[in-house]
Amino acid sequence: MPTDQFFRIEMLPALYGDCLFVEYGDSARSRRLLIDGGPIATYRYLEARLDALPAGDRRFELVVMSHVDTDHVEGLVRLFANTPVPIRVIDLWFNGWNHLASGGRVLGGKQGEFLSALIVRRFEQEQWNGAFAGQAVVVPDDGPLPERMLAGGLKLTLLSPTPATLDKMREAWAKDLGPSVTPGDLDAAWQRLARRKAYLPGQGLLGTTPEVDALLARQLKVDRAAANGSSIAFLAEFADKSCLFLADAYHQVITDSIRRLLKQRGQQVLKVDAVKVAHHGSAGNISDELLALIDSPRFLVSTNGSRFRHPDAEAMQRIIARSRHQPPTLCFNYDSKTTRRWTSAALQAELSYRAECNPCPNAPYVIAL
Repeated sequence: MPTDQFFRIEMLPALYGDCLFVEYGDSARSRRLLIDGGPIATYRYLEARLDALPAGDRRFELVVMSHVDTDHVEGLVRLFANTPVPIRVIDLWFNGWNHLASGGRVLGGKQGEFLSALIVRRFEQEQWNGAFAGQAVVVPDDGPLPERMLAGGLKLTLLSPTPATLDKMREAWAKDLGPSVTPGDLDAAWQRLARRKAYLPGQGLLGTTPEVDALLARQLKVDRAAANGSSIAFLAEFADKSCLFLADAYHQVITDSIRRLLKQRGQQVLKVDAVKVAHHGSAGNISDELLALIDSPRFLVSTNGSRFRHPDAEAMQRIIARSRHQPPTLCFNYDSKTTRRWTSAALQAELSYRAECNPCPNAPYVIAL
């Protein structure tokens, strides 16, 4: 990478969720994308980060709403509730109800319906999944993986979701709406959103041995949550730097996609500079098969463990034991009860890995690739 080019990832304080602020470019121009918005209680950190941008330069080449879990989407619902929206969005990726069902209309379960209603009222039609001609952001069952180039030379290769995981999400979404909500009634969704004070501006915010092999085999769980399976996940590459952004995607889907990508590229292993670990370090979202395909020095974990006690010990143990790159570095955006154990100098020496925590708990954790 030329000396004046950069690729930076900021994991914003998002409690148990994800809010990732990505900048890339050179000395002449900085470009950016936003991946998820965290839960509503952490919106103030996203707002502060956006307020720190130059008033005349609040352009985002892409905003990604990976899936409709509250710990990823609520901050974006709150952001887009502003009038006007305080950032300029060139494209936004989000699979709403109309992308999950053939002929479906714009509505979805809970936070998804609110976000769909906001997108329709705040953006032009061509801005929603614009890079996919307004269709679903999805990896086809065969053929090359979808690649999209953002302005300034950032290439994104889509790894998730698949048609099957979107089908599963459609069923869960319809169930989540319940009998009291008619899919497609966008005006009703808008009225429900208007009554949710939390979203309204000015209203306040809510080393490997047979024993280790056997242990890891027993510990691998399988994530079956439909929303997680619908996650938009991708490989981002700029100049000679790269990162896997895995949202809450299923490890089976990511593994299959990376195998396809490696075959496309005639490679055996995908070398990247960082992996944003799926599902906040859940044991159900990382496997030996996936780690065998990746060579990365850094594994980024976004969570304070206040819900579900992520990261799971099983996932961290698996990364430490199975990472192709040795020693791997675990990067945590919180120094919390669930992450602090992994920053122990004694444990790092014993297991031969490195760990870093965000030194400023209420500020973004910046990783320069």
